[in-house]
Amino acid sequence: MSTKQSWFKSGTPWIWLNGGAVALSIVMVAGLLGLIAIRGLSHFWPAEIVQFEYTQRDGTREVVMGEVVRSQTLAGTIVIDSGRPDLAQPDDLVTRYLIKRGNRDVTSRDFMWYLQPAMGEMTRPKDAIVLERREWGNFYGVPVAIREAGQVVAEGADVIPALRERMRRALSIRDEIRHIERVEIGDINHRMEQIRLGIRRVQLNERLSEEEQARRIAELESGRQGLDDEYAVVQDRLDRLIAEASRDTLVARTGDGQEVLISLRDIVRATQPNQLSLFGKVANYVDRFWEFMSGDPREANTEGGIFPAIFGTVTMVFLMSLVVTPFGVLAAIYLREYARQGPVLKAIRISVYNLAGVPSIVYGVFGLGFFVYTIGGSIDQVFYPESLPSPTFGTPGLMWASLTLALLTLPVVIVSTEEGLSRIPSTIRQGSLALGATKAETLWRVVVPLATPAMMTGMILAIARAAGEVAPLMLVGVVKLAPTLPIDSYFPFIHLDRKIMHLGFHIYDVGFQSPNAEAARPLVYATALVLVGIIVVLNLTAISIRNRLREKYRAESD
Repeated sequence: MSTKQSWFKSGTPWIWLNGGAVALSIVMVAGLLGLIAIRGLSHFWPAEIVQFEYTQRDGTREVVMGEVVRSQTLAGTIVIDSGRPDLAQPDDLVTRYLIKRGNRDVTSRDFMWYLQPAMGEMTRPKDAIVLERREWGNFYGVPVAIREAGQVVAEGADVIPALRERMRRALSIRDEIRHIERVEIGDINHRMEQIRLGIRRVQLNERLSEEEQARRIAELESGRQGLDDEYAVVQDRLDRLIAEASRDTLVARTGDGQEVLISLRDIVRATQPNQLSLFGKVANYVDRFWEFMSGDPREANTEGGIFPAIFGTVTMVFLMSLVVTPFGVLAAIYLREYARQGPVLKAIRISVYNLAGVPSIVYGVFGLGFFVYTIGGSIDQVFYPESLPSPTFGTPGLMWASLTLALLTLPVVIVSTEEGLSRIPSTIRQGSLALGATKAETLWRVVVPLATPAMMTGMILAIARAAGEVAPLMLVGVVKLAPTLPIDSYFPFIHLDRKIMHLGFHIYDVGFQSPNAEAARPLVYATALVLVGIIVVLNLTAISIRNRLREKYRAESD
């Protein structure tokens, strides 16, 4: 036997092959995470504003101002075919730049490609400003003046200090308006809705006499009148604040010389990136990243933050874990410890294994039909008749999304727990029984604790799969934009019937449904990075608990 044959028969090549495959997988995962991190985190770094003159096909010239997003190199034939034979020969290589020029309300397109041969010298004007607005995206231009109630109060070098001071005032008023709209008016609307439901409940109560119904309805109506008066006072205060917020206006000039009026109430952030020092850029980066993590989305999810999606994802996974863990563990204990082994049990096990391979969208359809329409509709008929025909639980919501995911991940927990129970040596069971313990005491005080690490492994796998699922959630409770969180100060405080936002669906919506794909691209990377981070944190938490339990029971068994 040759040396090569003996080397193959020793199994060493397969060890190296497996090690290489694992190393390649790790490199690919690290590369993917690195790409997501670089593309996502770089979005928040303040880019410099450039300005250049561009010659159009008909010979006209325009001044362009904006941020350089990326560049590409094209063959000369592509440039010629695109209608610019004056810029290249067939053998040439031509560079083009994608410029985010903003000003969508002025130019209708905030991203444009520009061919380098038609571009003039690229400069970085010191006085250029970028305004992050609540609508119409970013504005790029030069500040000209500040107007207060139509009168110019600052020009030239005084514009930026006046803008910063009045921005603080406008943002403060904006926060107050937001508080009134969300808290005070929201509270009045909630109480009005409760009165409406109370009146409807009285009307549906056939055991009450007509006189008693009339008396109770009159009491409720008197409460509604008080709320109407309270609402009028709050609305008057809100109108005055809106008028105050609209007082100041910025006059700015675009790169091609158009003057635009921008109300300060519509501005989120004003920055002059060409004047920022390194410390200023870092502060701006942290501010924008914090807004992304803690703010609400704007502009059809292409601007603003993702906090509602983070909250919805974590809440749903937490509820799913609370449901799937006891059901999965109890099912595995019954199958392993109590059920009679035979063909029926074998068929059940095969069915459980096959359930793990069912496409997730099938679970979504099942959840919509069984949980939402059947169970939710029945709950509405029995407990919320006064709300009908508007559904309470008979519509997709947080609870149905969590239950659907629990059903989807149930086979993972069952199989993992069964594997853990099967690895407990029979001598331990026999020893416990020999010492006088009953079968139940042996199971719950000896066997199950030793199998706890395997149960935690099943839960880790369930969390990883549940957090990344999107398809079934689109049918049972996840929406593009949820106006409120499922937790607030109103009884019962946790509203399982509300729809939620989810990071996975947010990525799908922003990446593939957004009308402005270029603006959404960096947000897709950033949101994907946050989703991966949350899954890693949840898994590390579960792994830490599993390791602690493993060490604890190993020490006790010794």
